[in-house]
Amino acid sequence: MTAAHIPSSETLLAELQDRVLTLTLNRPEKLNALNIALIDELHRALEAAARHSEVGVVIVTGSGLKAFVAGADISEFAHFSPEQGKQLSAEGHRKLFSYAEQFPKPIIAAINGFALGGGLELALGCHIRVASETAKLGFPELNLGVIPGYGGTQRLAHLVGKGKALEMILTTDMVTATEAHRLGLVNHVVAPDNLLPFCMEMAKKMAAKSPLALRTALTTILAGYAHSQGGLETEIEAFGACFGTEDFKEGVSAFLEKRKAVFTGK
Repeated sequence: MTAAHIPSSETLLAELQDRVLTLTLNRPEKLNALNIALIDELHRALEAAARHSEVGVVIVTGSGLKAFVAGADISEFAHFSPEQGKQLSAEGHRKLFSYAEQFPKPIIAAINGFALGGGLELALGCHIRVASETAKLGFPELNLGVIPGYGGTQRLAHLVGKGKALEMILTTDMVTATEAHRLGLVNHVVAPDNLLPFCMEMAKKMAAKSPLALRTALTTILAGYAHSQGGLETEIEAFGACFGTEDFKEGVSAFLEKRKAVFTGK
């Protein structure tokens, strides 16, 4: 059944079953890329889910088999100024990425394909990550002359360690689901057709627990991994600054024109 009182639309589907709310990002023609409107929709849906007494756990996934979220919608911010870039990052943290991490109910990311850039950052903001065997994860931002701006520079290292986080971000190489599991980036890897059933079973176990105890456990565990405000603020400032560089303009132009970027370091 459709989740009563949970905002949904053509681009964000909501279904509530057995105290588990499944939110499906539904922009398959864009590989479920995050744009400002979809981030806002997710925020409003999570905000409602936090208040909804029948929602015990949330599952976030993408429509189709190709992508969980294949990044941000680059065409939307291709011509942003540094100040607009900074605002984009700050609002993203407030509405979705940090909001999800601090959410009072468990959120499971069901990664059904590419989780790149902002898509991987969304998965990192969730509490548990389960990947399909066909999933690939990575941060391609440096190819655009910009850095991850939705928490990737901070949260990735907490899961995979500083060295691997540096390697993934600086080379932009993707990792397979199997390697992501070995690194601790995802909790489980399952067959594609078992992804949502597996996540649903896990979610039902959690939803059967005391809501107060769940919330307290989340708050307590996350307190030990609190990201310094300085780290996230540094990311926001640096992300915004990238929008004023020639390398960013060249990287985005090359992406939109489907050619190889030629960077000058300016």
